Amino acid sequence: MAIRFADRMLREDFQGEFMKLIMEAVASDDIISFAGGLPNPLSFPVEDIRRATDKVLAEHGVQALQYSAVEGYKPLREFIAGRYRAQGIEASADQILITTGSQQALDIIAAVMLNEGDAIILEKPSYLAALQLFHFYGPKVLSVDLTEEGADCEQLAQLIEEHHPKFFYAIPNFQNPTGLTYSEKVRHKLAGLINASNTLFVEDNPYGDLRFSGSPKTPCKKLMGDQCVLLGTFSKTVSPGMRLGWICCSDPQLYQKLLDYKQVVDLHSNFFCQMVLAQYFADYRVEDHIARITQLYSHQANFMMDCMKKYFPAGVEYTRPEGGMFLWVTLPEGMRAVELSRRAVKRGVAVAAGDPFYEEERGVRTFRMNYTNCADEDIRKGIRMLGEVISQMQAESAASKTEA
Repeated sequence: MAIRFADRMLREDFQGEFMKLIMEAVASDDIISFAGGLPNPLSFPVEDIRRATDKVLAEHGVQALQYSAVEGYKPLREFIAGRYRAQGIEASADQILITTGSQQALDIIAAVMLNEGDAIILEKPSYLAALQLFHFYGPKVLSVDLTEEGADCEQLAQLIEEHHPKFFYAIPNFQNPTGLTYSEKVRHKLAGLINASNTLFVEDNPYGDLRFSGSPKTPCKKLMGDQCVLLGTFSKTVSPGMRLGWICCSDPQLYQKLLDYKQVVDLHSNFFCQMVLAQYFADYRVEDHIARITQLYSHQANFMMDCMKKYFPAGVEYTRPEGGMFLWVTLPEGMRAVELSRRAVKRGVAVAAGDPFYEEERGVRTFRMNYTNCADEDIRKGIRMLGEVISQMQAESAASKTEA
């Protein structure tokens, strides 16, 4: 039998090889992996979640195991909305839609918003899994450069004027993959551009709670109101295994379309875990838990940067994040991150080469490093090995230039 697949499944496997390499490195016990984006297991509140689970089953077992509302468990939605209000964002439980991780949130938004050929804008570089997902819907993907302060607003204004994109997807806080955070100046410029256009802003904020230095910035949602859809997740602060995220959407028409689509797709996200999380937040101070995570990640980020300063040769540059899970490394001119990645993994250390984080660029000299999921000794050992590989590549490059 000749299986007749949908056209979307016959598209080129966009960046699939790179993602496969990243996940294989994460899964291997023999490799020190800086390639993935895994939270540190030390941050998981295992015993607190166990007690919350016992309480839910003892007091609300039947409700927890039954079908429920598409939009999600109301106490959990009220908790999310309350935290937003504390940040100055006008939000209510009726504007929160619980999703199966923020990855499903991206899929729902793309399904509701995109026809084939519609223009969208992404950061350059952007979140790899978002690039992969959006490609299923066949959009025209436009890219806006990132500076040290955030998206290049002059470039963005031109793209909006020329292409009238459906949405601009961005990660303003501790961006994946670069670790950069948008400045206040850029956030206000961006808000002015978006609010004067017919383009939706999709503000993905999976890392916003993980700030360990510097001062908090104004949420884009606060500046843009209904023209901004805000995404969040519990994967980085409680547990990725629960697969729970959310969409905050204050435009009633758009919210209803998102809700309608989700109902068709899966009826609702894991309701049992929603109740467990709501119970956990009712019984414990989430701020205390997040403070412990950020203290851990602050140490790991600074330790990794100290090791890079010690073991990396001159000419290697890297971002200095104020939070989140990643930093972004730039190799000297003439070097390719893919080649570094291939050589390094043979030595027993993995990094995420920068190529798959771009829509079109290949052979780039940038790569992503994750600092949250390795012990100090592994960080030291892995950075030392990376430094040796980079130095060897530099020496080979210099020798080839001399021979030429």
